Amino acid sequence: MTTDLPTPAAPLRIGTRGSPLALAQAHETRARLMAAFDLPEAAFEIVVIKTTGDDRSLIERDIALKELGGKGLFTKEIEEDMLSGKIDIAVHSMKDMPVDQPGGLLLDCYLPREDVRDAFVSLEHDSLAALPEGAVVGSSSLRRRAQLAARRPDLKVVEFRGNVQTRMKKLGDGAAQATFLAMAGLRRLGMTEVVKSALDTTDMLPAVAQGAIGIERRADDSRTAAMLDAIHDGPTGQRLAAERAFLKGLDGSCQTPIAGLAELDGTTLRLRGEILRPDGSEVLTDDRTAPVEDGAKLGAEMAADLRQKAGPGFFDWH
Repeated sequence: MTTDLPTPAAPLRIGTRGSPLALAQAHETRARLMAAFDLPEAAFEIVVIKTTGDDRSLIERDIALKELGGKGLFTKEIEEDMLSGKIDIAVHSMKDMPVDQPGGLLLDCYLPREDVRDAFVSLEHDSLAALPEGAVVGSSSLRRRAQLAARRPDLKVVEFRGNVQTRMKKLGDGAAQATFLAMAGLRRLGMTEVVKSALDTTDMLPAVAQGAIGIERRADDSRTAAMLDAIHDGPTGQRLAAERAFLKGLDGSCQTPIAGLAELDGTTLRLRGEILRPDGSEVLTDDRTAPVEDGAKLGAEMAADLRQKAGPGFFDWH
């Protein structure tokens, strides 16, 4: 691709949320595109877009996402700006993305996946096991809250929203004794010093697509499609095809505690999945393998089987 590349006079506009992590992800995307096409930084413009999920008053009040509308809170305004032509691409944390995109948009470019594990963060204790009985733990994730309820029912789990800096302040203010964050985000921010321990995926299966960055574009934008193809990471795409098919077959929103992780071993894909009742009273799991090219089919089949195993009423609580 040698023609029709962005220039400082006509830059490629990269849409993103304004949090430190979102900006770090946008900068990584820009850096990869600059390297792939030998372009100057000025050939790209990072456009910060405030989403409903970024409302400071809602974050400070620790309003649960499921009460506000789920994952679309972090994407609606960005996708509207892309459809209207205000931006050319959008950079997303894939664990925040609904499984279906609005008409006219495609999500088919993923950067190399980071550490998928959850991080245990505390100012007082070194691990989840070290938390005393009855300790207060903060989390805004339905998945983590349900997993904690199942594994440590003695803990008191409270709603806890905000970026890393906000959550560390809340810990310092005594709102909770510990919280959990994604290792990937902390690595991208250069803030791994706050991590007391990383939880093995056998102890806390991560959110679907955790650690992955996705780049969304307009479906009819062939120039951008060609540029993104140059930085797309195939193995991450294969893993997410299985995980997001699993998520789509179950619920696909922030309103159900779902965990899932696909891993590659040569030409074989292993998918582990987990669904939980919010109070941790019931946990259903599955673990199976298939050829890599059948990952999406595997995810859909696992979702269907877990739905059948759960029976009527398992998801009715929301």
